[in-house]
Amino acid sequence: MKKRDFLKSALMAGAAVMLATQVMAQDKIKIGFSQGTMNHPWRVAMVEGNKAYAAENLPDVELIVTDGQNESSKQVTDVESLMAQGIKVLMISPLTADALTPVVADAMAAGIKVVSLDRKVNTDVTVHVGAENTPIGVAAGKFIAEKLNGTGKVIELQGTGGASVTTDRHDGFTAALEGTNVEIVAAQNCDFLRENAMKFMEDQLQRFGPGQIQAVYAHNDEMALGAIQALEAVGRLDEVIVVGIDGQNTAFDAIKEGKMAATFVYPYVAPEGMEIAYKVAKGEAVDPIIILPGKQVDASNVDEMLGKGF
Repeated sequence: MKKRDFLKSALMAGAAVMLATQVMAQDKIKIGFSQGTMNHPWRVAMVEGNKAYAAENLPDVELIVTDGQNESSKQVTDVESLMAQGIKVLMISPLTADALTPVVADAMAAGIKVVSLDRKVNTDVTVHVGAENTPIGVAAGKFIAEKLNGTGKVIELQGTGGASVTTDRHDGFTAALEGTNVEIVAAQNCDFLRENAMKFMEDQLQRFGPGQIQAVYAHNDEMALGAIQALEAVGRLDEVIVVGIDGQNTAFDAIKEGKMAATFVYPYVAPEGMEIAYKVAKGEAVDPIIILPGKQVDASNVDEMLGKGF
C-alpha cells in the first residue's frame, strides 16, 4: 500500500471511530439526580448507592448528580441546570416541598419524567419511591409509650422544617401518643444534624433536671446519636431511652451497646431509585407510588442487623 493510501485509510478509520463515539454519546440516556443535601450518611448512601448501580449495570446511562448543599435555592438552580442539559428523567430528593414544587412542575410540563425519592413535592410526579414516614412515626410513638408504661416526658428532635419527612414523622408520633400520658415537653428542628441535636439536648438537660426527661425521639439516627453524646456527658443516659430512625450501622452498634433503645430502618432508596428511573426512561410502566419496607430494630433483633446498615 502506498503511503498516501495508507494515510487516507488511517484517516477514514479515525473518522469512523470518532463518528461511532459521537453516536454512542448521543445514544446515552441522560438522567439527572438532584440531591437536596449531602450533609449526613443517609444522603451520601442514597447518592453513592444509585451511582454505583448505574456504573455497574447501565452502560447506556449518563448520570449527572448535583448537591443542593442544604439550600433550597441552590437545589432549584441545580434542577434548572439539569433541565438545560437535556435530561430525559429527573431523580430528585427535594430539600423542602414548597420550595422545589414549582421547578418540578416546570420539569413535568417540559416533558421530563420525574422520580421523587424519599421526600415529596406538592405537585404530580411520574413516580414517587420511598418508605412511608407516618407509619414509622406511629411505630416510634407506640414503642416509646410502651417502654414508659404510658407515662413520661419526651424531647423530640425534628428534622428540616418544611420537609415532608419531618411533618410525617412528627404527625405519626403524636398520633400514637394520643390517649396516653406521654408528653412532648420540648421540640426543635435540628435539620437532621448530629451537632445541632447535641447542642439542643445540652440546653434542654440544663432546663430539665435529673428524672424530668424519660425519652428522646429523634427523626433520624444522627440526631439520636447527638442526643446520646449529650446525655453521656452529664451521666444521664441510663435514665433516658433514645429512639432514632434510618438504620445506620452506628445506630445498630449503639443499640447493641445498650445506649440506644431502637431505630426504625428507613431505606435510602438505592439502588431502587436508579432502577425505577431507568424503567421510566425506557418507557416501561411503573406504579405511581412505590413503597419500600422499613423495620424496627431493638435489642431483640439487633444482632441480625449489625453491619447491614450504611
